[in-house]
Amino acid sequence: MFDKVLIANRGEIALRILRACKELDIKTVAVYSKADRDLKHVRLADESVCIGPHPSTASYLNIPAIIAAMEITDSVAVHPGYGFLAENADFAEQVQKSGFTFIGPDPDVIRMMGDKVCAIEAMKKAGVPTVPGSGGALPDDREECIRIGNRIGFPVIIKAAAGGGGRGMRVVHTESALWNSIQLTKAEAGAAFGDDTVYMEKYLQNPRHVEVQVMSDGQGNAVHFFDRDCSLQRRHQKVLEEAPAPGIDMAIREEVYAACVKACIEIGYRGAGTFEFLYEDGNFYFIEMNTRIQVEHPVTEMITGFDLIKEQIRVCAGHKLSVTQADIKLNGHAFECRINAEDPKTFMPCPGKVEKFHAPGGLGVRVDSHLYGGYSVPPYYDSMIAKIITHGETRDIALRRMRVALDELVVGGIKTNTDLQKDLVRDSEFAKGGVNIHYLEKKLGL
Repeated sequence: MFDKVLIANRGEIALRILRACKELDIKTVAVYSKADRDLKHVRLADESVCIGPHPSTASYLNIPAIIAAMEITDSVAVHPGYGFLAENADFAEQVQKSGFTFIGPDPDVIRMMGDKVCAIEAMKKAGVPTVPGSGGALPDDREECIRIGNRIGFPVIIKAAAGGGGRGMRVVHTESALWNSIQLTKAEAGAAFGDDTVYMEKYLQNPRHVEVQVMSDGQGNAVHFFDRDCSLQRRHQKVLEEAPAPGIDMAIREEVYAACVKACIEIGYRGAGTFEFLYEDGNFYFIEMNTRIQVEHPVTEMITGFDLIKEQIRVCAGHKLSVTQADIKLNGHAFECRINAEDPKTFMPCPGKVEKFHAPGGLGVRVDSHLYGGYSVPPYYDSMIAKIITHGETRDIALRRMRVALDELVVGGIKTNTDLQKDLVRDSEFAKGGVNIHYLEKKLGL
């Protein structure tokens, strides 16, 4: 097992990783920007190193500074959390070349899954269901692109191969608009990602977002931890998640689970990962794989009883999986509400000093947050300040517990989206289960 791990992140996920390390008797090093010196995990870590000023490019995205911090603290591994450098293959490669361990997949695997065209090809080979599409990068040939569009069937969506987070995408409804849309997307992709490669897929009009959590040790062993529904989204950003996804036939799920596990073994995957799918009319369609731990991993932990961060650290330290598929049982239902420091009307970030903070509690309630009374939320980073998670024997019980938990939550001094979350967990359509990815934006009139 690792002796000392550097945590290359901030906020609640950094604190979550620190707690897992402590349970494994691993010493921790926190790195932080000058704006983050008062973060809770910085105070709790065995050592801490300031790696630069508040711009992410000068601190949390500064690869030389992070590796230098590993060197001066004698760290042996780095955990990237999510966001920042978590899926940066160059960072993972530099870590390895410097003699340290990256807690995640090998750089080549990160690159393969980060290129959407390569990822789709790899999934097809492994038997993972994919969206009907171009089968690769679009050619620089107008007539051929039109032929591909007609074969797939309109509407289609043009996507940047190097894109993500909802960027580099354009929906096309007619043949006449296709070529111009391709050129616009290529230009945007080149400017945003430095790669103008684009591909085409069938545009699913009312899908749900369902994802499968996996863990693999890179030694021929992989397991799944069931699925999550993340369909409540605003501008492609998840707002509320639950596990398992409601209303999907178990036989269909099992086929997808098996394909995901098979794919992990075939690509030599190591660590925690998530296969993201669009689900519509009883069919799953692969869209991408996240080669890291997810924000919403707690709902999976609640329904399985397994600590995903600890298992991720173990397998990346060279250990085989500590569990088999037979050990992983589905127990009840769980929800997660993301609490953001933002204006509830404009959704603009709302930084400032937290005058009061009272976390909810009780049976089946978990709070992952770095907040404390007197802490000042900086304006420079993601606005998420807490995750409220509830678990129950049934979906209804877990949902009722979430309603109570949100009513108990107090964050004074700054504006938050708590009232939106209260509305969502009392929404009659959401209570039925199975709303699609457009539901929240339509509800909000966006």
